[in-house]
Amino acid sequence: MREYGFKGRVSRIYANNAGLHKFYKKVNNLRLGKPKPQGMNEVWVGDVTYIKVNKRFQYLATVMDLYSRRVVGWAFGNNRKAELTKRALSNAIRKRHPPEGMVFHSDRGIEYRCNQYADILERHGIKHSANRPGCCQDNAHMESFFHTLKGELIRKRNIKNETELKQLVKGYIIHFYNKKRLHSALEYCSPLEFERLAS
Repeated sequence: MREYGFKGRVSRIYANNAGLHKFYKKVNNLRLGKPKPQGMNEVWVGDVTYIKVNKRFQYLATVMDLYSRRVVGWAFGNNRKAELTKRALSNAIRKRHPPEGMVFHSDRGIEYRCNQYADILERHGIKHSANRPGCCQDNAHMESFFHTLKGELIRKRNIKNETELKQLVKGYIIHFYNKKRLHSALEYCSPLEFERLAS
């Protein structure tokens, strides 16, 4: 092209969005430099993961109490939209009745940053905290839970359909993870046992 004096024609695929950085700056990481929670319902964390069944993805949104590692809310769906994360949060709020001023930490996904989600947090007096840009380790406890769930429940298992997957995940969370699974960070107690000893 240089030899014949040709120049490639370039078109910009992505346009700068001037308001995007302001949008993400609205929520800071409120957990940075803070000590571990000293009691239940001080800090919750949430995230979404995907699980493939019959060549289709299913999505699991969860909410965990960081103090006890107990999964306090979850929702299952076939798309990753705000409705999924809203259901998981609403389930957790209905079960736990968190105090005003509690911190809820998530990543910066749009399903956590939309107005409908912010409205729920504001209505219940919950402070929203988010990962720093490009720092997925800021929400390491949720990432660890998903890694554990997939390793212990999903991998090398032939799951027939979405209904079976939902029942397996429900049983794992309610009957095994929360009640029986031991955590070194909890002095080798299960989340439920740790909460009972602390109360």
